[in-house]
Amino acid sequence: MDNLSNINRKVGRKKPTTDINTMMYGKVPPQARDLEEAILGAVMLEKAAFDNVIEIIRAECFYVDAHQRIFKACEKLAQKNMPIDMLTVVEELKSTEELDLVGGAFYVSKLTMAVASSANIETHARILLEKFIQRKLIEISGEIITEAYVESTDVFNLLDDAEQKIFNITNNYLKKNYDDIGDALAKALERIDKLRLQTNEISGVPSGFPSLDKVTYGWQPSDLIILAARPAVGKTAFALNLVRNAAMHPTNPVPVAFFSLEMSSAQLVQRILSAQSEIKLEKISRGNLEDYEYKQLQAKGIKPLETSPIFIDDTAALNIFEFRAKARRLVNKNKVGMIIIDYLQLMSGSGDKNSNREQEISTISRNLKVLAKELMIPIIALSQLSRAVESRKESKIPQLSDLRESGAIEQDADMVIFIYRPDYYENTSNEMGESIEGETHIKIAKHRNGSLETIILKARLDIQKFEDLGTQGGNFNKGGSWPELPSGGGPGGFGGQADGGGSFQVMSSRMNGPEFDAGFDDAPPF
Repeated sequence: MDNLSNINRKVGRKKPTTDINTMMYGKVPPQARDLEEAILGAVMLEKAAFDNVIEIIRAECFYVDAHQRIFKACEKLAQKNMPIDMLTVVEELKSTEELDLVGGAFYVSKLTMAVASSANIETHARILLEKFIQRKLIEISGEIITEAYVESTDVFNLLDDAEQKIFNITNNYLKKNYDDIGDALAKALERIDKLRLQTNEISGVPSGFPSLDKVTYGWQPSDLIILAARPAVGKTAFALNLVRNAAMHPTNPVPVAFFSLEMSSAQLVQRILSAQSEIKLEKISRGNLEDYEYKQLQAKGIKPLETSPIFIDDTAALNIFEFRAKARRLVNKNKVGMIIIDYLQLMSGSGDKNSNREQEISTISRNLKVLAKELMIPIIALSQLSRAVESRKESKIPQLSDLRESGAIEQDADMVIFIYRPDYYENTSNEMGESIEGETHIKIAKHRNGSLETIILKARLDIQKFEDLGTQGGNFNKGGSWPELPSGGGPGGFGGQADGGGSFQVMSSRMNGPEFDAGFDDAPPF
């Protein structure tokens, strides 16, 4: 009772008011009306003021509806390259029949009297943005609370939706400002000094193939790499080799996430086990193993892999927004240093019914590039090639124009790599009559930060494994050599079988054949 009396006495001392926003038990959304007036007044007073604030705030950042309409009028004037002042804003509001809604010409003129200059307009705009973000967070939280109380709500969809809405705030309103040349030079020099101190040539995530690493110096942070080929050439097998080689590096293992929209995690694990243990995939998938092979599987396959930092997500029909949320969690929680997607064309976009598939793929590729830059990790996206390759009578070697469904893939990618196997087109010998079964060309067709080369590998697709042979048309020897790695790293740590001379036992096979896929879904997870 004493506490209630104290409260009543305090309330009684306050000056009565009719403004419902100041009632004791009400909650007012975060706002700064005086700053809104000062910003609008400054924009109409000085020419450069609008350019300073438009990089920070938008019309929806204003709390008062009239202020939103006035700022939109300023935006329209700027788009028309017209001056922004009290008179032009009034005329613009007249043309859209909104002048009376904002309080008339008198209210617009009153705003210019609320501030003397635009000296502190950027600070005012940032405070206004903070208030807007607070309001958005309150709004999103309210929606989440409401949905969480509904029994039929899918909690995982709700979680993804919440993360997506939070990310939209960051993506749309918290944009990075520019760097001056001094800051940019300092960052570049810091990176150069760091690379100079390294004893090995690889500055990114190692691929495990020496000839490829000599061209790329490893998969670089913030890069979007497109790995493209026709179906059944060996995209998934090669991508899983990259996963295993990075995650099982002998001195510096890199956690890797593999998103498969096509295969189950059990199927993928069996392929990794086949490459790691060097037991034929067909035998593993059917469980047709001799006792010695089962022991080999346990010792060479399962035991080394069970502690490796590999994360597999086999969610079907994954959309770009769900992928972004999962990728962020993996990077923040598990320190994932590379992400691979199998494959790009199976991913869905925003779900806009008015957009065609080409626009959707463009949106996906653009978002993947933005995400790679945000997380500062390489993202490798597998992609299908169009049938134009098959219809060509001349060379079947893929070209950039063969990328399926969107030219935006080529535009957004930092690197485009094609996988080409001559024996896929029943070309089993070269001009000298020598067998080239299993020979695989890794053709770098676009490399934003390096040279274009064709790397020669040997495919042993019966065990889902690729092995290094060298470079075609480059400066590398045919046999290839491992780049120097810290603490004596070498082929053994990557699971390679190089003998120094580039000679390998090659088993020709086509990936994804029916004999390999049989029994995958029934296989137990490892």
